[in-house]
Amino acid sequence: MTPPVLVTGGTGTLGRHVVPLLRRAGRRVRVLSRRPHDSGDGVDHVVGDLRRDTGVDAAVEGADTVLHLAGAPRGDDEAARVLVRAAARAGVRHLVFISIIGVDRVPLGFYRAKYRAEQAVAGSGVPWTVLRAAQFHDLVLAGVRSLAAMPVVPVPRGLRMQPVDADEVAARLVALALGGPAGRVPDLAGPKVYPVADLVRGYLRVRGMRRLLLPVPVPGRIGRAYREGANLSREGVVTGGRTWEEFLAERVGTP
Repeated sequence: MTPPVLVTGGTGTLGRHVVPLLRRAGRRVRVLSRRPHDSGDGVDHVVGDLRRDTGVDAAVEGADTVLHLAGAPRGDDEAARVLVRAAARAGVRHLVFISIIGVDRVPLGFYRAKYRAEQAVAGSGVPWTVLRAAQFHDLVLAGVRSLAAMPVVPVPRGLRMQPVDADEVAARLVALALGGPAGRVPDLAGPKVYPVADLVRGYLRVRGMRRLLLPVPVPGRIGRAYREGANLSREGVVTGGRTWEEFLAERVGTP
């Protein structure tokens, strides 16, 4: 019987796209999550917690490939260390990790932890692949919705984004997982770069809403990094095909 593919974060934004693609590729899937879920249709759910290091060895046992998609505002580096230690003990043959464009250039605590997680994967002794992606359309939409709920919308000055579709990231991850370890692969970003104000205006337009946009400065080293485009893709990037406008038309509606 073919060994299962273990997916951490399999019930999250990205995991909900990745798991069905793995199943359509004929792979058995095991999902590690902190809460019980019903298993079935070729997907087994096991309970464990990377940050508490509970249930991880049992989840990894027998898996030949691990897709590490789980993320949190804090502790991504320690969670990765727990996972790679378990993967090394279990003899996993391929560890695939999703990271973020700019983790080594934007001085945010979350990004720094994600970068340390990359380093843990690369130094684990387990054959590995790391893909850095831009922010997903879904996550950008959540942020824009929150901003648009205010009568005056604060817009970070100088901040640009290149959002990418989660479906396209999932397809790329599955292709990488089914292939051999490739190390750091080209980044994946959306087809267009947008000032945040344009992302907000696009959302307001499809919702038929009117709001005053108020540019606000982002101070310090973080603001400087964003103004310099440290969160944007560089040479060698792979770009997806689905634009922010196309995503909004499907998810939110048309004007």
